[in-house]
Amino acid sequence: MIPVTKPFLPAEEEYNKYIHAIWERHWLTNNGPLVNELETKLKEYLKVSNILFLANGTLAIQIALKALALKGEIITTPFSYVATTSSIVWENCHPIFVDIDAGTFNIDPSLIEAAITENTSAILVTHVFGNACDIDAIKAIADKHQLKVIYDAAHCFGTKYNGQSIFEYGDISTSSFHATKLFHTIEGGAVFSKDPLLAEAMGLLRNFGHTSPVTFGSVGINAKNSEMHAAMGLCVLPYMDDIFKVRKEQWLHYEAMLKGKTGIQLLKLTLGCEFNYAYFPIVLENEKALQKVTTALNLQYVQPRRYFYPSLNTLEYIDQSKCAVSESVAERVLCLPLYHTLKKEDQDMIVKVILKNC
Repeated sequence: MIPVTKPFLPAEEEYNKYIHAIWERHWLTNNGPLVNELETKLKEYLKVSNILFLANGTLAIQIALKALALKGEIITTPFSYVATTSSIVWENCHPIFVDIDAGTFNIDPSLIEAAITENTSAILVTHVFGNACDIDAIKAIADKHQLKVIYDAAHCFGTKYNGQSIFEYGDISTSSFHATKLFHTIEGGAVFSKDPLLAEAMGLLRNFGHTSPVTFGSVGINAKNSEMHAAMGLCVLPYMDDIFKVRKEQWLHYEAMLKGKTGIQLLKLTLGCEFNYAYFPIVLENEKALQKVTTALNLQYVQPRRYFYPSLNTLEYIDQSKCAVSESVAERVLCLPLYHTLKKEDQDMIVKVILKNC
């Protein structure tokens, strides 16, 4: 079986060294030494101003929304994982969907201003598949209308924009360290902000608002992560340069075989984006072609993923609106298998099946 992805796992004995030390300390959670070590090493590796390690990427978005005290309407993308939209709704805000660019699959900045009203408080958008949004255009709009900006950068570990970490942009950036991501802590996530006051506020939100064992500085929730999860992150981090190298080779191999083929559209990278090669999406001619290709791949024990589907503006629990480009892409997009141990001959077989059936 060739799944769409497999988590990278270090040698078992490397992880067990950390677990043995945890057993000896009996310190499992509540801002333990490994959590602090991981935050320090990630800050150094990514060259970011501030980072807080969290339980998952969804809580990261919710904490970002809460830290900025957002209310009313939030402009967002319809082409993302459901957590982007559900977090807005969860925090009692109203998602306003703006359609996407047909090439990058990110929000189309030229359409944002028309969606701004007196009730708009922020822009929350996703760097889709690790491909940077047009950050400069979004910043110009946000500055003009005095709006906050949150970036859902769940796919973006290692991505840079104009030479610096993509996590340094926006008022707050969030990420996921879920097992399916390039860098993972089994379950996990993070928030990033260049503003030290915002970082401090999010630190309180992460841990019930505790300022001491018996005092509370603000409302808060339990978004902490454990020593076991931090241990996995500390094991994976030293391998990241090799993971990026292998992933880029795999991505470029797919691209070389599929670029320019009739009926297949590939991802267009944003100008200024140093890509992390996290995902390899293809967009087929129509949904019928997608279903035919998927069935043919399944018969060869290959499991691609319709990612993202459906377009989030069609969800039943929001006020539905029309986003023609996003709806069209969502009906036709397929992410191909991509993971550290994927063999080139398996990639060759996958491409042969696609070209034969699309």
